[in-house]
Amino acid sequence: MINVTKPFLPDMEEYIDYVKSIWERNWLTNNGPLVNDLELRLKDFLGLDHLLFLGNGTIAIQIAMKALGMKGEIITTPFSYVATTSSIVWEGCKPVFADIDPHSLCIDPAKIEERITEHTTGILATHVYGNPCDVLAIEKIAAKHNLKVIYDAAHAFGVKYKGRSIFEYGDISTTSFHSTKLFHTVEGGAVITKDHDLLKTMARMRNFGHNSPDTFDGAGINGKNSEFHAAMGLVNMKHIDAIMASRKAQAMAYDKCLANLNVTKPTILKGAEWNYSYYPIIFESEEILLKSIYELNGNWVYPRRYFYPSLSTLDYVDKYECPISEDISKRVLCLPMFHSLKEEDIYFISRLLLRAQNN
Repeated sequence: MINVTKPFLPDMEEYIDYVKSIWERNWLTNNGPLVNDLELRLKDFLGLDHLLFLGNGTIAIQIAMKALGMKGEIITTPFSYVATTSSIVWEGCKPVFADIDPHSLCIDPAKIEERITEHTTGILATHVYGNPCDVLAIEKIAAKHNLKVIYDAAHAFGVKYKGRSIFEYGDISTTSFHSTKLFHTVEGGAVITKDHDLLKTMARMRNFGHNSPDTFDGAGINGKNSEFHAAMGLVNMKHIDAIMASRKAQAMAYDKCLANLNVTKPTILKGAEWNYSYYPIIFESEEILLKSIYELNGNWVYPRRYFYPSLSTLDYVDKYECPISEDISKRVLCLPMFHSLKEEDIYFISRLLLRAQNN
């Protein structure tokens, strides 16, 4: 069986070494030494000034919204994982969908301006499959209309744009370290900002609002993560260069094997250094996509319709016309990509897709 992804797991002894140190200290959570070490190593690897390690990528979005005081309407993308939209709803705000660019699959800056009203307080955009949004165009729109910008960068670990980490753009970037991600801590996430005052605010928020053991500065929540999760992250950091190199090699193998398959792929933003975190292909029609999935599943290969459906069709949000997102979401498929995927597996998957196309 070949699933769409498989979490990277290091040698167990590497992890156990860290677990032994946790046992010795008997310090399991509450901003322990491994959490601090992981934050430092991530900042060094990614070239960041500030980063906070959190429980997951969803609470990262929620803390970011709270820290920026977002209220009312938030303009967002309909082409993302559901957490992007549900976080807005959960925080009592209204998601306003702006359609996507048909080439990058990221939110279309021109469509953002069309959705701005007197009730708009911010923009929440997703770097889809790690492909950066047009961050400079979004920055101009935000400055013109005095809006805050959050980037859902759950897929964008290690991505750079114009030589800088993509996490540096916007008021706050959030990311996920879930076990399915290129870099993971089993469960986890982070918030990143260049603003030191925002960082201090979010640090308090992730720990119930504490600014000392017995005083509080505003309402907070439990957004912390544990020493056990940080330990997994520290071990995985030792392998991240090899993990990223293997993803690129797999993408190049797919490119070669699928050269004659009648599909398209997203266009990566010019000036970006992509991380090859996913391998999405876009079919001519949903019918051909479903035919291809049937052929793959019949041979124990399980890709994922990611992202499907378009979030603009959810039953708990107001309706906005997003024809491009609704069309693309029906025709896009992410093929298996993970560290231990073998070249012969890629050849096998590719032959099945070509068979489905030609039958």
